[in-house]
Amino acid sequence: MTLTLPEVRGTLTQGKPLSELTWLRVGGPADAVFQPADRDDLVAFLRALDPSVAVFPIGVGSNLIVRDGGLRAVVVRLGRGFNAIEPGDGTVTAGAAALDAHVARKAAAAGLDLTFLRTIPGSIGGALRMNAGCYGSYVADHFHNAEAVLRDGTVVMLGADDIHFEYRQTDLPPDAIVTRVTFRAEPGDPEELEARMADQLAKRDATQPTKERSAGSTFRNPAGFSSTGRANDVHDLKAWKLIDEAGMRGARRGGAQMSEKHSNFLLNAGGATAQDLEQLGEEVRKRVFQNSGIELVWEIMRVGEPAGDKPE
Repeated sequence: MTLTLPEVRGTLTQGKPLSELTWLRVGGPADAVFQPADRDDLVAFLRALDPSVAVFPIGVGSNLIVRDGGLRAVVVRLGRGFNAIEPGDGTVTAGAAALDAHVARKAAAAGLDLTFLRTIPGSIGGALRMNAGCYGSYVADHFHNAEAVLRDGTVVMLGADDIHFEYRQTDLPPDAIVTRVTFRAEPGDPEELEARMADQLAKRDATQPTKERSAGSTFRNPAGFSSTGRANDVHDLKAWKLIDEAGMRGARRGGAQMSEKHSNFLLNAGGATAQDLEQLGEEVRKRVFQNSGIELVWEIMRVGEPAGDKPE
């Protein structure tokens, strides 16, 4: 499918394979991928784009399975023009393309505590959309406001009253493109904040397959919260424990595998298709439900068309 697309100052590529843009390295082509030069370029593009053409924003693809037939949309991927990080007086403003880990480190260097972001994979736009969090702290706890561009090119500012936050989700419109986010941050000693983040990284690397090809946690915890990092953390309704009890740690389908190290991590263990990954995930959900009566909910976003629906 060839689209008639507006002129841009950024980069616009038709038929780009999305496997190149996701951490799991799977996914067929998008109708087009647009990387705007800056906010004005994005606004002008959306205003000129045929309203019938779907738009789908992605970050660094850290929490995404794109199906093998690809995505019938213009994928908007923010880059260098959207990755500034600006510490302020009790706040940190970050472009949506800034990596969560970079925001945490730059905030810490300025004596501001956003350490919870340090071990979260992905970028700030996705962190807001998913209300990302760990160690008992979430984006919702620190959110001040965000700038976003709507599908028609309108620029809006969103405050805490404009977004409904829940565990691992918000009600942001799917085609709203977050461009920057401002967080509230408590003061802290830079060295102490760095030491805390180093400890968090060590714990993560000891318990999660950080060197494997994954998309982070596969399913939401039925408990309704992530790891608290505390000694009295309760695991009874954690997804990994339910997966273990259903006998699915290390389970495989094609090139897909549930990690032996952390059973709530779905891996591309080599040559997996999106279908392999999604079908293994669904098998895990089925086995967990049969074993415990609990229905796991996907945390990884799955989008696009199955393999038989690739565009001509």
